[in-house]
Amino acid sequence: MELQRSAMMRLFLGFLVLSLAPLSLHGRFVVEKNSLRVTSPDRIRGTHDSAIGNFGIPQYGGSMAGNVVYPKDNQKGCKEFSDFGISFQSKPGALPTFVLVDRGDCFFALKVWNAQKAGASAVLVADDMEEALITMDSPAEDGSTAKYIENITIPSALIEKSFGETLKKAVSSGDMVNVNLDWREAVPHPDDRVEYELWTNSNDECGVKCDMLMEFVKDFKGAAQILEKGGYTQFTPHYITWYCPEAFTLSKQCKSQCINHGRYCAPDPEQDFSSGYDGKEVVLENLRQLCVFKAANDTKKPWVWWDYVTDFQIRCPMKEKKYNKECADAVIQSLGLDLKSVEKCMGDHNADSENPVLKEEQDAQVGKGSRGDVTILPTLVVNNRQYRGKLEKGAVLKAICSGFEETTEPAVCLSGDVETNECLDNNGGCWHDNSANLTACKDTFRGRVCECPLVDGVQFKGDGYTTCEASGPGRCKINNGGCWHEARNGHAFSACTDNGEVKCECPPGFKGDGVNSCVDIDECKERKACQCSECSCENIWGSYECTCGGDLLYIRDHDTCISKTARETRSAWAAVWVILIGLAMAAGGAYLVYKYRLRSYMDSEIRAIMAQYMPLDSQSEVPNHVSENHA
Repeated sequence: MELQRSAMMRLFLGFLVLSLAPLSLHGRFVVEKNSLRVTSPDRIRGTHDSAIGNFGIPQYGGSMAGNVVYPKDNQKGCKEFSDFGISFQSKPGALPTFVLVDRGDCFFALKVWNAQKAGASAVLVADDMEEALITMDSPAEDGSTAKYIENITIPSALIEKSFGETLKKAVSSGDMVNVNLDWREAVPHPDDRVEYELWTNSNDECGVKCDMLMEFVKDFKGAAQILEKGGYTQFTPHYITWYCPEAFTLSKQCKSQCINHGRYCAPDPEQDFSSGYDGKEVVLENLRQLCVFKAANDTKKPWVWWDYVTDFQIRCPMKEKKYNKECADAVIQSLGLDLKSVEKCMGDHNADSENPVLKEEQDAQVGKGSRGDVTILPTLVVNNRQYRGKLEKGAVLKAICSGFEETTEPAVCLSGDVETNECLDNNGGCWHDNSANLTACKDTFRGRVCECPLVDGVQFKGDGYTTCEASGPGRCKINNGGCWHEARNGHAFSACTDNGEVKCECPPGFKGDGVNSCVDIDECKERKACQCSECSCENIWGSYECTCGGDLLYIRDHDTCISKTARETRSAWAAVWVILIGLAMAAGGAYLVYKYRLRSYMDSEIRAIMAQYMPLDSQSEVPNHVSENHA
């Protein structure tokens, strides 16, 4: 009976794998490539394609030059090179060593691991047959392979057989074979936003790969949320699902692994149908995590998905029998998400109909454009290119950062862990002003650019390599606009003028080029001041001072000396005249007021007298009573 059950399980899993065939009919597996350029010897110079290995850490956004070595022994690299007394460790100042090995007899990853332990900086694997390039994948991880796959940190690439033979002949003939591996165009970088997606799984009991995935999500959460909150990236999580062959939809195995009548399935977490969790529970949690992302996205906070996934891993693990709806609902509510909207999104998993969310996921698995089919977990896609390499925070961040247009990278991409820091060495060869601590060198993820800086709202202009000059209003605030300046006796002097011009002109009292020097003009010595016979001149830095002997005072406007008595007399008479003029003006004003008031009074008297004899136009005619009495 046990044999029958095992046979049935293997048969079902076989059909489950075969059910992927319809997906593959519409898509394809795309080999991600990088450029390999031979720089010497001259007779084999040229550029070739190489396939990026699906393990190790490719230098996305960068390049690496090295010297090719083809070992005389252990040419397939299946054994440790130390057993043959071979070391690939580069000497100080020498180019890194790229080890060329042949394909065959052991896993690709083991070849790279053995070369890495011997000191190699990169590994080139020559194909053993003439065929299109393939992706060197890591083997199924178990106890024996996991110990080295996770520790591979050098890049590797597969090259065509004919190209490999060319390299071997050149090395064997004693030529120094130098090549350059270039990953700068491995990820498209069209603009200032990167779109990336992670094909993941909520199952935490699938062994080494699940452990690696869970660890990556926790480590990468912080960087992912910074990128998403800043609007630098658009992240989308995805989950692979399979469908059950129609002939098996009513079987016990299919019912335990699938929802919606066999339309969406996941393998049994423990690969044991009789115990533990079922595959359909994994499908439901995958669906829940998709709906959590949708609910978070609807509230303009898509980064909350990372909080949910990491919290669910910690609070609801399969090992503690907490991988269930109740635990998941508690996590959702703790993050302030709408539980009802999540449940509505999930729909009825018992219905004999399509689930819109999972149907969309199955359609997305099919490769489109430059991206191949997604068939393995985990898979990372950056700007529609599948990531190749170790799923590790630093390596993945490099891949994402390489997807930004140069100079648009966010600060997280310019941290010491991922960027090149080329500006630290001689300012990257760009213009710099040591006195003001300014440089035109700007680090980018791919290297550096020389651009005149913008400092405190003041734009410097120039080629960025030899010249940068401050321009516009406020330029004198930045290192005095590059002009001469000096302070003495508590006074500051500068040849910079903030009038919109870029010229440096020495201030009054100085002469020079205004840039390197301004020399104080000695007005006394050059007889430009204090020329009167009684004057004595003293030069003060940037100015001068004239004095007169005795009781004489110096008048600068007339360049002459006058006596203090005369000045005091003049001042006294001036005061008298001011008083007299003031009194005269007051008397004149009083007279004018008097004349005005007198005239006004006389006019009113005359009008009153005349009104008694002849009425004015504005008055009614006065009745004549005398005439009436005599009648």
